[in-house]
Amino acid sequence: MHSLKIVFLIILPVLSLAQPAENLQNLASEFWQWRFVTQPATSDDILRVERPDCWQPDYSAAALTNYRAKYSDFRSKLHALSKENWTRSDSVDYLCLRSAIERVNWELNVLRNPHRNPDFYVQQTIGALYELLIINTPLEERRLKNILCVLQSIPKTIQDAQGNLTEPSGPFAKIAQENLQEIGPKLQDVQKALKQNGISKSNNAFDKAFKAAIQSLENYRDWLEKALPGMQANFSCGRDAYVYFLKNIALIPNSPEELLQQGRMEWYRAVAFEAMEKTRNADLQKPGLFRTIEQQIAQAKNDEQAIRDFLEQKNIMTVPPWLQHFNNYRFPAWVAPLSYIGVATDFTGESRLGEDASRYIPAPGPDLPYFYRTMAQDPRPIIVHEGIPGHYFQLARSWKNDNPSRRRFVDSGPIEGIGLYVEELLLQFGLFDDRPHTREIIYNFMRLRALRVEIDIQLALGTFSIEQGGDFLAESVPMDEETAVGEAGFFAYNPGQAISYQIGKIQILKFLSDAKIKMDDKFNLREFHDYLMENGNVPIALQRWEYLGLEDGVSQFFANRGVHE
Repeated sequence: MHSLKIVFLIILPVLSLAQPAENLQNLASEFWQWRFVTQPATSDDILRVERPDCWQPDYSAAALTNYRAKYSDFRSKLHALSKENWTRSDSVDYLCLRSAIERVNWELNVLRNPHRNPDFYVQQTIGALYELLIINTPLEERRLKNILCVLQSIPKTIQDAQGNLTEPSGPFAKIAQENLQEIGPKLQDVQKALKQNGISKSNNAFDKAFKAAIQSLENYRDWLEKALPGMQANFSCGRDAYVYFLKNIALIPNSPEELLQQGRMEWYRAVAFEAMEKTRNADLQKPGLFRTIEQQIAQAKNDEQAIRDFLEQKNIMTVPPWLQHFNNYRFPAWVAPLSYIGVATDFTGESRLGEDASRYIPAPGPDLPYFYRTMAQDPRPIIVHEGIPGHYFQLARSWKNDNPSRRRFVDSGPIEGIGLYVEELLLQFGLFDDRPHTREIIYNFMRLRALRVEIDIQLALGTFSIEQGGDFLAESVPMDEETAVGEAGFFAYNPGQAISYQIGKIQILKFLSDAKIKMDDKFNLREFHDYLMENGNVPIALQRWEYLGLEDGVSQFFANRGVHE
């Protein structure tokens, strides 16, 4: 898709008893202060970041030029660092920072999101608003001011979009159009709910901001409709770009073809075990759904505490006493109209560790989409993945890491890998033995995550259309068509994200197995998990290297890496 330029980056040999690399940490701090302001909004709940007050996205032509210049500047500064007397941990931090810097290049110059993806601007407008709406704290003055600032930025962001989209992808434009359907009434419902829950009805600033935002978004939808016939049909990034992502950003030491094979082997395993589990449970009464949302929320609260107790009782991992809770709540009226735009989860953040994390849920019912329906049957599979000991648990422990680089670096690969790993971990320990049909949910989740490897790579290589990807998921999981097509669209313009669950889990299993073999009787599962969680933002190949000193999974990241420009 784009030309390749080879850049040689070499890490000098690791020396023992070395002091921390202060210059590396200073550069990392400088980068993350810049990145928290400039990182794009996303519907991926993992990559959301804490923004400064009154943050507004900026995608003017001048800003894009500046972002590209800053990328080159950060890359040059990183390459110029003296690596003398670095520890192995310093080298891990170096690779994490290099990954984060290269992600900027991935977004701007490889995927070219500001120029190719019309839905990118839906995320920088509605998505940026949604990130603020789902925070589970009262609608106090500071938060309302931040919401107002994002609303006021929408017209300019849309104006910039129309100037930047010089090579738009038709399939991505269709996703944007769908996300903008009935956007006027939806935002009016949000406005009404905010007025009833914290904004004075005489607040003209909000009235003007909502009116201007609705007008600009509706105009953008109409503009896309007129421009659609002239847009390119291609959406895939191509194999060279995908390999660049694996080697430079995800730090996964495998080719796309190797990953496809790994995903297929896990698919076979998941299908087989699900079939065995269904046969085992054939004579058991199938569980019903909760009768009310209040009943479901109460059960989820009890289950969350029971899981925390289970982790300690079974000596699986440490549950820190400072860790807050992961709770389910009814959708607030100011969130519900936009709930389709992203995952309705608030994991808190580095500065909000004293607050509970939250997941908003709809009322239980037979017509719910795939994941919500499993929650209406048993909340625990999603609590395990999203809450305890999955995302919230791991992110909170990582935000407590003494190393600031480990706190700020975020990548879906290890984080989603941990989320999938702990599902089967707790299945093996017997958490779901009291509700046997829930084990079927866990195996079906495994089927879905294995299939995502196939979807991700085939979409990236251009061998699947988005519609084919959706049909493949709907038929093979199986799952509802709405969820399947939505997933395929998201994965199409976020190549590399969908492999993170299954490939991350496989890497963790290899890491654990190598640790047990190398450490033998000294291996302690609880200590292993505590290290994994505290460093859970770090790619698994780097964790394995730091923990065990095994270089075979990371040596290829040190030099001779192709970099797109």
